[in-house]
Amino acid sequence: MNFVFISPNFPENYAGFCVGLKENGVNVLGIGDCPYEHLSDELKLALTEYYLVDSLENYDDMIRAVGYFTGRYGKIDWIESNNEYWLTLDAALRTDFNVPTGYKTEDIVPLRRKSKMKEYYESAGIPTARWIMAEDEAEALSFAAKTGYPLVAKPDSGVGAEDTFRLDNEKQLRDFFADRPETPYIIEEYVKGEVTTFDGIANSKGEVLFSVSHITPESIMDMVNEHKPVYYYVDREVPADVKDAGMRALRAFGIRRRFFHLEFFRLTEGKEGLGKAGDIIGLEANLRPAGGFTPDMINFSQSCDCFRIWADMVAFDECRRVYDGEKRYCLCVGRRDDVTYKNDTAMLHEKYGSRIVLDKFLAPALARAMGNRILLVLLDTKEEMDEFLRDAFSPMNIRAIGKEKKKNGRRSKKTVLTGEDHH
Repeated sequence: MNFVFISPNFPENYAGFCVGLKENGVNVLGIGDCPYEHLSDELKLALTEYYLVDSLENYDDMIRAVGYFTGRYGKIDWIESNNEYWLTLDAALRTDFNVPTGYKTEDIVPLRRKSKMKEYYESAGIPTARWIMAEDEAEALSFAAKTGYPLVAKPDSGVGAEDTFRLDNEKQLRDFFADRPETPYIIEEYVKGEVTTFDGIANSKGEVLFSVSHITPESIMDMVNEHKPVYYYVDREVPADVKDAGMRALRAFGIRRRFFHLEFFRLTEGKEGLGKAGDIIGLEANLRPAGGFTPDMINFSQSCDCFRIWADMVAFDECRRVYDGEKRYCLCVGRRDDVTYKNDTAMLHEKYGSRIVLDKFLAPALARAMGNRILLVLLDTKEEMDEFLRDAFSPMNIRAIGKEKKKNGRRSKKTVLTGEDHH
């Protein structure tokens, strides 16, 4: 089997996918813009061959790379990046080289549009927040009169919470239209809830080989845009209502032969037309693993190896490994360089010891969303998670952390947290 892996070096933990494929006897053919000598030793050993391009954005270069591999190794069986940014590129290459596995261009485009995702969720009987396309200011004002403020404006086809805006009043809505981005935007009613997910791997029949759920109690949009603390966790088990909604959504989207990441809101306040507090509503669907170090968190939490489960799906259309180890909560905490915390990281290591399973500084490209330094922590109870969060973000109430002091009407370069030490 010939598998072309796009950008196998970024994010760095994706080397695990290539290692799993090689163990299963697959020819792993990498295409990337990182010089070969800068690849990790682990990745070098997993790759049968590596083709360096000046830019993954240059489609002519990508065509030449896949053409070279075809001439050298024969027909390509898979092309994949498992990366949100390159999903459209993956689909275009599959289309041009008639690769039988995975989505083609005509399939992938609608599945990446948030407006289209809502239709799939609703076809599965899962409600979603009301929305309109942000094309006409008068229509948007009329929509706001029905739903009330705040509203959320985000790219119809976008990655994460980047370029997403909360609009709290009519002035902000008008300002948005006065300087509206050229890319298509969707505007939807604001929903109070925590993001909960149904993540996993589906085979060619749409059967789920593995599933897990992670929870983001605070607004991801506020973490990115308002510099609020970053934290989320992988649950020990998938809640029954999340699994039910996830399976229905999986069938509606027709997801097969993929890692999937389906997002839902669990309402923290009831809302007319959507449901009562605790109900599940649809948010977005992603045809790839959850971002950042979430795959590693999954592995730590579930005592498994999701990279190799995925590789088993590719090679055998089933999971050939048994994972029956202990399941725990895995918490991710992101700390920022421009924030002074009461407790330094050394104190956290001293108190929590081996329960901190990863401590890593992030590249600037990831730091805005995730923080400059992340800690992954294995914990047995939610009470232990609350304690770690207090220690990591002390002394301010977690829901208020991130507000910067101002000097002479401008934000200071250094944020000092003050306030009550409670969560």
